[in-house]
Amino acid sequence: MSIIITCMISVYEITLRLLLGAIIGGIIGFEREAHGRAAGFRTQLIVCLAAVLIMVVSENYYFYIRSLDPTLRIDPARISAGALIGIGFLGAGVIVKSGFAIRGLTTAASIWIVSAIGLAIGGGLYYEGLITFVITIIALMALRAVERKIKFLRYNIITVSTPAAEDKEDMIISMLSDLGFQIHSINYEKERSKGEIEYKFTVSTRNKDAIKQIFTKLSSLDFVATLRISG
Repeated sequence: MSIIITCMISVYEITLRLLLGAIIGGIIGFEREAHGRAAGFRTQLIVCLAAVLIMVVSENYYFYIRSLDPTLRIDPARISAGALIGIGFLGAGVIVKSGFAIRGLTTAASIWIVSAIGLAIGGGLYYEGLITFVITIIALMALRAVERKIKFLRYNIITVSTPAAEDKEDMIISMLSDLGFQIHSINYEKERSKGEIEYKFTVSTRNKDAIKQIFTKLSSLDFVATLRISG
């Protein structure tokens, strides 16, 4: 049940909102830190607590201005809207791109939802904030097992160096196709000093074991001088 505030928020009400925001932010942050994410327990707790405080300040400021002059029109949501924008920049700081992989998106999203929950709690919307918290915890913890079972499309770059005198491109392509790799592009580079040709295959597969299999197969070939697989 939502609480509609018609006067200045009491000290007890403010204390309740701040404590509840700290607990919710701490629980979500603990889940992130338990899985080795950058924005963990303390970060999420502080973000949620700050969002609660911002909303409390917005409401109290609104009622304070109205008590001075009822004819004044103040929008308390403007402060909280600015806070969400600022927290968006904070979330962007944990997103890291490495090769084809982008890491930190879930943590960035959790920072954003924690701030939204904090604003809801700060605004006295306890039911909405708690329901959102429960759904968020389910998404972060319970759905992790479901996510592991999904066969995602994985992109990799396979770099193979062979003697320039030997044309082994067709053989390598055949091996990749046999293991179910889809080849998106091939780049070539020749080093005259070493007498080698470097093939760079951009591939994708849904079989997570295929990378290990192709590495083992290519490593066993005598004509392969260097082999590197990056994702």
